[in-house]
Order: sequence, then structure tokens, then C-alpha cells
Amino acid sequence: MVRRALLSVSDKNGIVELARALESHGVALLSTGGTLAALRQAGVTVTAVEEYTGSPEVMSGRVKTLHPRVHGGLLAREPLDAADLDRVGGAWIDLVVVNLYPFEATVARGAAHDEVVENIDIGGPSMLRSAAKNHERVTVVCEPRDYESLVASLPDGPSLEARRGLAAKAFSHTASYDAAITAYLSGAAEALTRPESAETSRAFPPYLQLPLERVHALRYGENPHQRAAFYRERGAVEGSLSRARSVDGGGKELSFNNLVDLDAALEVVREFEAPCAAVIKHTNPCGLATHGDLAAAYRLAREADPVSAFGGVVALNRECDEATARVIAETFIECVVAPGYSHAALELLRAKKNLRLVDVGLRAAARGLEWKRVGGGIVVQDADASSAGEVSRARVVTRRAPTEDELAALDAAWRASKHVKSNAIVLARSVDGGRQVVGVGAGQMSRVQSVRIACEKAGDRARGSALGSDAFFPFPDGVEEAARSGVTALAQPGGSVKDAEVIAAADALGLAMVFTGVRHFRH
Repeated sequence: MVRRALLSVSDKNGIVELARALESHGVALLSTGGTLAALRQAGVTVTAVEEYTGSPEVMSGRVKTLHPRVHGGLLAREPLDAADLDRVGGAWIDLVVVNLYPFEATVARGAAHDEVVENIDIGGPSMLRSAAKNHERVTVVCEPRDYESLVASLPDGPSLEARRGLAAKAFSHTASYDAAITAYLSGAAEALTRPESAETSRAFPPYLQLPLERVHALRYGENPHQRAAFYRERGAVEGSLSRARSVDGGGKELSFNNLVDLDAALEVVREFEAPCAAVIKHTNPCGLATHGDLAAAYRLAREADPVSAFGGVVALNRECDEATARVIAETFIECVVAPGYSHAALELLRAKKNLRLVDVGLRAAARGLEWKRVGGGIVVQDADASSAGEVSRARVVTRRAPTEDELAALDAAWRASKHVKSNAIVLARSVDGGRQVVGVGAGQMSRVQSVRIACEKAGDRARGSALGSDAFFPFPDGVEEAARSGVTALAQPGGSVKDAEVIAAADALGLAMVFTGVRHFRH
């Protein structure tokens, strides 16, 4: 049974309701600081920790719970340590509810160093660790989402199995908290000793821990013989795939490959401001289009490569409405991800057997650091920023400048090429008041081969289309191959030693070409 609880939280959500529930079950309450004030204002009977310890808070609150009566009450084993607990004047504390000073949020908003340091919690992690170590007797709760199950377990208290799980969560919580402090302080220290690397040190500190929490196990990995699970970054923001909700009404679980494809799909449609739809296969967009009408955008995206679209993953950058849902329902699709669904759209799509529906919310999540596993370590980089505006700012290098329609198609092809496996070639055209990707060449070892594949996929639609290339053309052959299929304009980064030859070939063929000065490899 829970006889006495210590409540001290930075996040006050739900704490008054929890305290009232504990009080109603006869639990004596201890508290500190702002939590104490909030509980007393709400009319909850609570004892200040300094009254319990007989020792006032000192050093502006830096020392208040670091006391033998607090940690003795948490660490004492019953009945083994009863005499020692009596000797220090302590009492049994059976429950600790603590969450920590908002260190990461303080760093994220750019606070001064002194304020950041003051938001390094000492007493909180100490209480969490003491309670978690003694989970045979003590229950430790560090997240408001666990309050409901805690209250449901009263008056007998949580089971040993539950206490052990909560203890593991508490140690994970303090470990990730310490990791954030380590990253901040090590980066700040390096920036002081090497001012020229200050910016790099803040982004890539000398020590990097990756605090992750398992969301759920997956049926299998990329292939049935591989085991897999889905982990979420602690503190992942709303709008990221890890915070998305399944709204399909309990269909088949998402697989490893579904999640990877959904992430790729979500990122490509977020490149565009206009209503956009994309169909993804093996992380590459096989179809993508923009249009003032979302249903029309999806239809154009699907028609770009209807064979590959079968069994694909669909992403939308607008709420899925009934008209769009009707068009999606015409084809077998594995998953749909969108920032919301109308009621009518949900009714339509839920009727499709085994179609997974994911609601990612309206907020677009900023990508932080990205990492890839290599043997014995990881490589870490900044996320590749949005490609918006790169074509409009690009330098015209041919005698002929792109027309307005060509520029619009170049912009679509260029933004899409960033999300295609390199070597990446994308053909797009202006059609029916929108922009449609009509051909994609992905992941080839030679750029000219990617051009051939994109043109073959596009067929007759290559004529009059615009081409986006994620990296420069090393030789004129890629430009010449595109011209044979009727491509009229190209966007590429430039920077090849043979740029002059490539430009001369484009001029000889009457093509328009722009150099963006930015490369978008995707390996």
C-alpha cells in the first residue's frame, strides 16, 4: 500500500487531480516549491518537505530534498532498515512523482548559459534514482501519462511488475536527461577552447547519446527473417512520423518497410506549398503532382506510373477529403499518410481491407540531426534543408532562358529529385493547371542511365518536359539523351569540370538550363 507520497514536478499537468486521488485513499503527501504552492492553492492537504526534514530550503532552492530523511525514506528496506530510518527521524515514502527541470527546452529556446545551468536538476534525478533502485517497495512515476494507471492501482498500490517497469522508465528518463546535459556542456566547453569551431560544437558535440524509447515491436524487418522494433526519439515533436496516430480503425500493423516509406513520402510532399500528393515505392516517388484540387493532384500522381503505384504508399500535404479518398480507393494502396482526414474520407478508406491510415497532424516537424549506421559507429549530419526557391534563384547558363511554364516544371522536378535515390533524374511537366512528375530514374550507377530510365518511364510525356538532376552532369551525354526524348529544360547544380561542354551541348540542342549551385544526393 502507498502510505506516503512525495510530489515534485516541473510539468504540473494532472498533478492536482493525482494528489486529490491519493488524498482520497489516505495517502500522506509531501511536496516542494511550485508543486507545494499549486496543491495548497487547490485545497489539497500537503506537508512541505522542509517541515518533514526539519531543514529549510537553502541556496535559492538548490538544496531542498538532498536530505537523509528524504533518501532514507526512499531507500530504506522494510523491515531491514527500519531502525536506521527511525534513528534519522524519517518515515516510509512509498511513492515518488517527479519530473525534471526543463533543461532541453531551456537550451532549445537559446537561453543564456547561466540560465541553462540553473535548469540542471539535481534533486529530481536523485529522488528518481533512489526510488527506482528500491522498486521492490517504492513506486516511481516520472511521466504524467502514467498517472491514470497509478490511480487505478489504488488502494493496494502498483504490482511488483508495474513498479519494475516504472523503475526502468525512470532510469531511462534520467539517462536521457544526463545525455542532453553532456551534449550541451561538452559542446560549450569545446566552443570555449576552440572558438573557430563553436557553431560545429553546438550542432555536433564531442559526445552524442541517442535517447530512444521503444514504441512497439514490428511483425518483422525488411524481410520476414529479420526481427524489428520501432523506437521514438525522446522529445520527438508533434508533426513527426513517430508522433503520428493510426486512424484506420484497427487494421493490419505498420511494417518496417511501411514506416520507412511513410517517412520518405511525408518528407517529399512537405517540399511543396500547393496541394500535393505523392506515391512512394521503396522510398522513391514513382508519382508526384501538385494541383489546386487535392483529388486532381492525387490522380495526376497516380497516372504518372500506375503500374508502380499498385501497392504503394500515398502521402498528402492537405487533409484528405472525400473526393480524394474516392480516387485513392480506386487502387490497391498499402498506406496513406496525411495531416488529417474528413469524417467522410475516413468512412470510405476504412472500408478498404488492410489499408493503413496515418494522421500526422497539421504541424510540419523540423528535421534535426540525421544519422546512418555504419560498422561500429554512425555518421551524423544536418537534415537537408528545404529546396524551395532554389530554382527561382538559379543562374541561367544557356543562351535560352526557361519559359514561365518550364520554370514551374523545373521547380517541381528539382524539389522531387531531392527525394529520389541518387543518381536521381526527375522529369516533370505543367498540365491541367498543376505540375506532374512524369518520369523518375533512381539509384543508377551512371547518371545517363538514370536519364534513360526517366525518359522511358515518361514515354510520350517526356516531350516538352523539364528535367531535374540532383547532382551535376559529368558529361554532355545525359543532356543529349534527354533532348532525344523531347526534354526542353534542365535544372542541375553545376560544378563539373566539363560544365562548359555540357552547356555547349544544351545550346546546340536549343535547350534551357539553369545551375542551382546546390547538390541533393540521397544515398
